[in-house]
Amino acid sequence: MSITATTEPAEQAGQEHFDAIIAADQRIEPRDWMPEKYRRTLIRQISQHAHSEIIGMQPEANWITRAPSLKRKAILTAKVQDEAGHGLYLYAAAQTLGITRDEMTMQLIEGRARYSSIFNYHTPTWADMGAIGWLVDGAAICNQVPLCRASYGPYGRAMVRICKEESFHQRQGFEILMELSNGTPEQKQMAQDAVDRWYWPALMMFGPSDEHSPNSAQSMAWKIKRFSNDELRNRFVGMCVPQFEALGLECPDKDLRFDEETGTWITGEIDWDEFNAILDGRGPANTQRLRHRREAHESGAWVREAAAEYARKQRERDQQPIAA
Repeated sequence: MSITATTEPAEQAGQEHFDAIIAADQRIEPRDWMPEKYRRTLIRQISQHAHSEIIGMQPEANWITRAPSLKRKAILTAKVQDEAGHGLYLYAAAQTLGITRDEMTMQLIEGRARYSSIFNYHTPTWADMGAIGWLVDGAAICNQVPLCRASYGPYGRAMVRICKEESFHQRQGFEILMELSNGTPEQKQMAQDAVDRWYWPALMMFGPSDEHSPNSAQSMAWKIKRFSNDELRNRFVGMCVPQFEALGLECPDKDLRFDEETGTWITGEIDWDEFNAILDGRGPANTQRLRHRREAHESGAWVREAAAEYARKQRERDQQPIAA
């Protein structure tokens, strides 16, 4: 019997089992059969998510030593530490799909893998820490809570803890902006300027509009995603509106309005040319972010080598026979 004849029935049975699990809204686990395209889609999405957490540490870590009080320094340090943990959870989840962490790291530092475009903007003032927490982490929560129900088990389980921690990050950012908004006129203007910088990039975080998103429909069919890009973006805008009022700040979108007939928010025009330019590596901080990540990887080589050598010696010791 030919290999093809043997393989095809097994693959067909695997596909049928996979389809049944997806239809029943259950979880695919690492040892289950899965279509190669499903596996590649997950590797791309989870690794990009992990890269985003790691790159996202840079603009915030830059402010740890300049935060206005010891309390603020401690909170920001804890937040950056959380982001490092999120990256590790996600890299571990991606590894269950057959890719190594070294492979993913090299894809990132060589510019072959993407991360969230939001982290390619500069953070010139302390208020940017508030805007990132409120808007960027708020958008992340809106996007990631449905991922807790992702059809791939390791990804969904990793997202549960990540979302819990992100909720604290969002509150921290809101509290920073609230304090600035109720401070001096200069502090309130600083908060408004930061929100003006980050509002539109936060809307871009959800990805292109549905008609221009190449992967969204298939990811929803596989129940990796639960909502389309535009649905999530609309939900986020609706959450922001009352919070703008609570902060006493103005929404940068002067054309924003609520459509009573459809029950959705109609936003102004998003600058997708800017979004695509940043994805192509032409953003304000793309080069800087990758350079810093590459330098950190290279300077940490001795730590990885030492850890590997220690592990090797431990294995050798464990394998030695016990003396009588």
